Amino acid sequence: MTSRPILITGCSSGIGYCVALGLKQRGYRVFASARKSEDVDALLKLGLEALQLDLTSSNSIADAVREVLANTGNALYALFNNGGYGQPGALEDLSREALREQFETNVFGWQELTNHVIPIMRKQGEGRIIQNSSILGFAAMKYRGAYNASKFAIEGLSDTLRLELRGSGIMVSLIEPGPITSRFRENARIKFFKYIDPEHSAHREQYLKQRARLEKKEAAQPFTLPPEAVLKRVIHALESKHPKARYPVTFPTYLFAVLKRILPTSTLDSILYKVN
Repeated sequence: MTSRPILITGCSSGIGYCVALGLKQRGYRVFASARKSEDVDALLKLGLEALQLDLTSSNSIADAVREVLANTGNALYALFNNGGYGQPGALEDLSREALREQFETNVFGWQELTNHVIPIMRKQGEGRIIQNSSILGFAAMKYRGAYNASKFAIEGLSDTLRLELRGSGIMVSLIEPGPITSRFRENARIKFFKYIDPEHSAHREQYLKQRARLEKKEAAQPFTLPPEAVLKRVIHALESKHPKARYPVTFPTYLFAVLKRILPTSTLDSILYKVN
């Protein structure tokens, strides 16, 4: 058991919610954050130390870090960057605003938050930064271009951080889930209707299929696992003396990691093209 403090983003549902509760049960002092005040209230009712954190706001990020440090005596063992969403749509249909919004939440907010906690971890001589990436951080799939790009960016930033922090006692790990049970599709559906005009797009027919997938109540992809599968990898990244740089989660992630290494790009493209 450990009482080490960890800050987790995106705890309103899915992976963040599961990891926050799982680590609390394991003895960690969990600071669970969410963007909406009603989600923070729900987390507080579960006995978690919860706070509001909007990844698109520099002030919100700074305030959240100050609140955590004020409650821990300026200590923070770990950060689990998880909060984010997926913007559906063909790249040619996405405005600059849509792409900017995707990156503000999924990339810029993560890096800004990380930059706030690194000096604390340096002073301690130890720390863990865990980034929740995706299979889409290395295998691009159509109609997910904004999300693909945000996760490719997180992979690059994390690989760079791992090199720059070598010898500091701060370890950086990537979690790479495939399909996980969550509200991800529900949130993506909202963003789809915010930014995509399917009736006036060259991809209109494909969008009909995309909408059907986004509106499914059951798992939309085979090999979907519960968020506890991610929790298991997060625990290893937190507690191993030698945490891995990457933790694949779900069969598709393992499969496409192998295929990307061994197949010509044209062959891999043919396979990925068939993924809806």
